[in-house]
Amino acid sequence: MSGGGFHVHGAHDHEVEHQAQHGPGLAQQIAIFTAILSTIGAIVSYQGGATQNEAMLYKNEAVLQKSHASDQWNFYQAKSTKGHLMELAANIAPPDKQEYYKKQIEKYAQEKAEIKKQAEELEKKSEEANHLSEHMMHPHHRLAQAMTLIQIAISLASITVLTRKRWLFAGAGVAAVIGVVLWGMALTM
Repeated sequence: MSGGGFHVHGAHDHEVEHQAQHGPGLAQQIAIFTAILSTIGAIVSYQGGATQNEAMLYKNEAVLQKSHASDQWNFYQAKSTKGHLMELAANIAPPDKQEYYKKQIEKYAQEKAEIKKQAEELEKKSEEANHLSEHMMHPHHRLAQAMTLIQIAISLASITVLTRKRWLFAGAGVAAVIGVVLWGMALTM
């Protein structure tokens, strides 16, 4: 505000002139840096959670298929037991009843073969789902490491604002770069 030869400078006016003469300061650079890292961190965090959830879904599917396979194997055992009882009955039955028991033995043998095939297919599905679950966890570990380094970078940048130690900002940059590299590695897995 000027008047009568006096020029009164407000705090805002001083900051505008300072920015015009010296350009953006360290605080502004750090604010932009942390905003970008926060955005990247949110994306990495989402991807980490999504891969973990997908891995858990595959793991649940593996357990479910394994349970169905176990049921089939129990059914197989029951048919096997019935078949053995029919063999015993055929051995002790009068000759005119032995043909009935032999047909029952054949019936149980055929049923066992079908049940065994189903049980083996279910076990295979369980193994495939388990493998997919393990595969989904590989990028999750890299994403967790990337997120940790991004958080370290944000923390170092925040401390830089308080201490004005530029070497901390350089450390934040190094942590951020490594975090982004790990993120890229997780995306290519």
